[in-house]
Amino acid sequence: QEPDAKIAKTEEEAEDKEEEEKSTKPPAGSSKSGWKNWKKAKESDSGGEESKITYCHWLLKSEPESRLEKGVDVKFSIEDLKAQPNQTTFWEGVRNYQARNFLRAMKLGQQAFFYHSNCKEPGIVGIVKIVKEAYPDHTQFDQKDPHYDSSSRKENPKWSMVDVQFVRMTKRFIPLSEIKTHHLAHKADGGPLKNMMLFSRQRLSIQPLTKEEFDFVLSLEEEKPH
Repeated sequence: QEPDAKIAKTEEEAEDKEEEEKSTKPPAGSSKSGWKNWKKAKESDSGGEESKITYCHWLLKSEPESRLEKGVDVKFSIEDLKAQPNQTTFWEGVRNYQARNFLRAMKLGQQAFFYHSNCKEPGIVGIVKIVKEAYPDHTQFDQKDPHYDSSSRKENPKWSMVDVQFVRMTKRFIPLSEIKTHHLAHKADGGPLKNMMLFSRQRLSIQPLTKEEFDFVLSLEEEKPH
């Protein structure tokens, strides 16, 4: 069965594959006990400031303009989501390990910004909520799908997806340029957007947001655009 909706993704696979390999392989020539120590060191390395951050909201990127990928149009705008039965769809096609891990961390009822990317003016157009937690992405096994992955096995699927439902449009379009202005100001004065992942991992199509980041960006819909 062909999926109703094609979700466009914008992450880079190659650089992420390298990251995944680095994180799952021991250093060359090390013994098994060395591997354990290396893993422990890696775990303690990541126990810094980032591990204290709690993410409870998300930003989902999708492409509102037509673009062919392996002969399939991957366009999917918020209007396309609104046109789906029950204004709900599966968020498939993520082929980046970090983005996949974020998908797997999503909880039922959590809200996310719907972000139009790879277009003339990228930015936030609406709000969706998670209505089904992570389960195997069927497109990884479909040879006709642009996101087919021949290395994934049904008994141990590599890739996941969630179901999202339209909640509402934002009161106005919130452009990336405006969010970036606040991000730069917050980097200088310690505001809520100072560490926003939208500016440190630009290519990532699934991004986590803290409550403070989500609330601040949402407050922008009440302001008149500059």
